[in-house]
Amino acid sequence: MRSKVPFAGVVTWLALACCGCGSTIGSGTTTGSGGTTGSGGTTGTAGTSGDAGTSGSAGTTGAAGTTGVAGTIGTAGTTGAAGTAGTTGAAGRGGSTGSAGTTGAAGRGGSTGAAGRGGSTGTAGSTGAAGMITADGGVTVDCTTTFPTGGMTYTGTNVNGMADGLNYGIWTNGSGGSITVFPSAHAFSATWNNSMDFLAHVGLDFNTPKVYTAYGTIQAEFVESKTGTSGGFSSIGMYGWMHSPCIEWYINEDSFSTLAPRGSVTAVIDGATYYLTTSQTTGTGGANACEAGHTGGWTNITSTRMGGHQCGIVTVSDHFAAWAAQGWSLGTVASVHINVEVGGGSGSIQFPVANVTTTSK
Repeated sequence: MRSKVPFAGVVTWLALACCGCGSTIGSGTTTGSGGTTGSGGTTGTAGTSGDAGTSGSAGTTGAAGTTGVAGTIGTAGTTGAAGTAGTTGAAGRGGSTGSAGTTGAAGRGGSTGAAGRGGSTGTAGSTGAAGMITADGGVTVDCTTTFPTGGMTYTGTNVNGMADGLNYGIWTNGSGGSITVFPSAHAFSATWNNSMDFLAHVGLDFNTPKVYTAYGTIQAEFVESKTGTSGGFSSIGMYGWMHSPCIEWYINEDSFSTLAPRGSVTAVIDGATYYLTTSQTTGTGGANACEAGHTGGWTNITSTRMGGHQCGIVTVSDHFAAWAAQGWSLGTVASVHINVEVGGGSGSIQFPVANVTTTSK
């Protein structure tokens, strides 16, 4: 296409030479047709120029080359059939619920269950629903008992009396304290603010002491709660005296601190383990608790429970039998009390339940 540029210059010169001649410009020489374009064909050479020759028709554009056919897309692989789901195993049948075990008769030495939970049945009986403990002979104690109202309070250093068929008392060698008892409830409370020894109790005093076997089964039921301090020592449980020989005895069920069992002699009573000890005193106070005419010291015998508790039934006569089995001489029983003893401090204790019974008098 670049050869058309000099051809245009010749036409211009001829036109200027004839200006004003008035002659008619002839038809231009026919431009040769362009060469046929093949597939990517050759461009035809320009035709010979005539006088203002007619432009030749454009050369034919060759047909476009054939586009190759696209390759065949392979077919997708066949997806394997899903595995057959296994059948669900049959559900096993629930095991049969065993029928409730029959409660045997209360036997001595059984464990006292914790409050509200069934323990092994023994003399002290298992704790059943609603905190009930049932003992041998049908004696029961409700660990949820609330403290009664309307009691009488007594204060002093040496107080004794009777309320609702039980003896009560205070003894102290210090500044005193108080005890509250009830005319129609086996219950009591005590308070102290004392730098010395303080005792308060409710229970049975026997005018004519007998050997322990003459009283049949001696039992006590108690429920207690405490606050404050107890000075150098404390004992909560059973307490009393024997005559001939003169014996001061304790069954420690609880304490303001941790109970500390001593010795290697043990016995299982009311389902709990107790440590048994005996010793001799050199005091003189036994003259007020032992038979008339007693002078000098006396014997101490103690059962201390492994682990304190605040609700229970104590088979006191079983403790006496355990002491006798050790070969320790026992006198006649003069008193059996539910007791609190502290070595000073300032505190209080409530016994919503405090009862002592015997099956024979």
